[in-house]
Amino acid sequence: MRETPGRNSASGQGSQPNKQVFSKVFRWRLPDGCTQDPETVEIVGSFTHWQKVPLMRDGKLDAWHTTMHHIPGNRTHHYMLLVDGKPTYDKSCDGLAVPHGFQEEQWQLQTDRGPRVLMLFAQTK
Repeated sequence: MRETPGRNSASGQGSQPNKQVFSKVFRWRLPDGCTQDPETVEIVGSFTHWQKVPLMRDGKLDAWHTTMHHIPGNRTHHYMLLVDGKPTYDKSCDGLAVPHGFQEEQWQLQTDRGPRVLMLFAQTK
């Protein structure tokens, strides 16, 4: 994750502290043994307000990717990768969390321990 400092109010009034935000590259590759490219690869999460954001195909890297900017720091975010509209595991996620609320439950991934969503730790250094 790359740290990007926030900005203070342009008016100079008040003394709000800078809010830390981050940028992160999300990348997904076909699982070993799969040769059929999906039609869509998307990400949804707390940092997209649960709106789908497409990942773009990169033939040189043989992967799909997107860079998400302005992810609020100092908190844990929940998200899911969707391949052809179905939740899939992200091997570079920071962990798994129990889904809370409709937005998370609609994209949950079934695991041997029950439904889960992916976690992203957005922390400052």
